[in-house]
Amino acid sequence: MVEKLNILITGASSGIGEALAQYYAEHGAKNLFISGRNAERLHKVAELCRQKGANVFEKQINVDSRLEMSEWIKACNQQAPLNIVYANAGISTGEETTDNAYNTFNTNVMGVLNTIHPAIDIFKQRPNGKKAIVITSSIAGYHGLTACPSYSASKACVKAYGEALRGSLKPFGIQVNVICPGFVKSRITDKNTCPMPFFMSAEKAAKIIAAGVENNTGLIAFPWPMRLGVWFLSILPNCLSQYIYNALPHKV
Repeated sequence: MVEKLNILITGASSGIGEALAQYYAEHGAKNLFISGRNAERLHKVAELCRQKGANVFEKQINVDSRLEMSEWIKACNQQAPLNIVYANAGISTGEETTDNAYNTFNTNVMGVLNTIHPAIDIFKQRPNGKKAIVITSSIAGYHGLTACPSYSASKACVKAYGEALRGSLKPFGIQVNVICPGFVKSRITDKNTCPMPFFMSAEKAAKIIAAGVENNTGLIAFPWPMRLGVWFLSILPNCLSQYIYNALPHKV
């Protein structure tokens, strides 16, 4: 149970973010602060959460904006001291153009930094209580993928950063969890035409993630067959792993 916890989730207008918001609404979170770029979709999610009895505050915002994110997170914390902050917002690259590459890194990397660092500064000033930072990476972050260079690289970046922060922030009583999901139903995967092994619903993914955060699991990577597979590929000699990855379907 997450009763009495105040939780902030970016990228909550669809996919894993939406499912997490609804999960916590159902399981007694005290306050939910959710954000997204699409106001209409975000409002629908907020209404669904309110119907489940949650106290919800929605904010249309782009995680790319460092100043706006800092001001919003500080305002949320003043309203209700935050306990869990999910840096979940992310995008796929699509065609690997220069503009799309910059957009991918701006959202998937800088957007994470813009979310977690205001929260870290807040948490460091708080002596006790639940303090958790949760970063959404991807199974794709285990190795650079020829089919999606910017996406896999951006996810590898935040995976490594979150794993490193877990140790560095432990003395402050701040837990850090990194999520590496496989194929989960979302607006991104709805566009995919490639095979998606071990495809799962966002609701199932949210339950796995929430349980991992509650148990303070450092790396929440699933489903386990994909985790095992990508881990094995990541330790192969580059000439072998590259040959295999080159044959994989394109992620859009």
